[in-house]
Amino acid sequence: MPPVNKKQFWYMWLGYALALAAWYAATAWLPVAAFERLPGPWEVITEWFSTDPAYGISLFTRDYYIHILYSFYRATAAFLMAVALGVPLGIFMGWSKTFNDFAAALFGLLRPIPPLAWVPLAILLFPSSESAVIYVTFLVAFFATTMNTYVGVRSIDNDYFRAAACLGSKPRHVLRHVIVPGALPHIFTGLQIAMGAAWFSLAAGEMIAAQYGLGYMIFEAYNLIQFPTIVIGMATLGIAGYVSSAAIRLLGVRLMRWHEQSLGMEG
Repeated sequence: MPPVNKKQFWYMWLGYALALAAWYAATAWLPVAAFERLPGPWEVITEWFSTDPAYGISLFTRDYYIHILYSFYRATAAFLMAVALGVPLGIFMGWSKTFNDFAAALFGLLRPIPPLAWVPLAILLFPSSESAVIYVTFLVAFFATTMNTYVGVRSIDNDYFRAAACLGSKPRHVLRHVIVPGALPHIFTGLQIAMGAAWFSLAAGEMIAAQYGLGYMIFEAYNLIQFPTIVIGMATLGIAGYVSSAAIRLLGVRLMRWHEQSLGMEG
């Protein structure tokens, strides 16, 4: 993740402050019935940091961290499976026109299906709700990873492939020295998108087929009319998704920097 300079830092916090001010104004001053039902920022912050929360969820309660751990486990498991399957599939789709013709039609048919539509089928396919939630989360991350990897391979200049062929490179050498390095920026962009997508699809799956997790916590709070807890769960999902994507971005920057340095040493 590139360093944030002083100007960017203050602009970032100014954006947060303006969002909080708009939130407060909407709930306190706007004569709209929908906003009157929403909790204000101070009510949510007070509940979030309370040692004795009115609705049982705060930074000081055990249940809050249990929900986070369940969601983190599911999102991470789904993301790792998406990487393990999506990156090789995207590479082969971009590398081989024959394989792409074979796989692209089915892939294009399945990709637009929203994650919620997969939930009933996942419950029927898998014996446990845990597997069903991870499967639904995996699908969204898998499609994002595969498509960005495919675009990365297709964006590599054909001159590199022709040069490798003239030098007598074998397919494994082309894969290692041309395809993977050339597609790496797009792959890590896809991984960032996939991690964010995993978190929002995870919440949808947990609302329907789970007993723990942030999505379940939000839906249960809605059923019990605990509006501050809903916002706490949403904010926690946003923070978790942002931190996870930022960690992947930082890893990508470091790996590509190492690769550029190695190419300079070889040259």
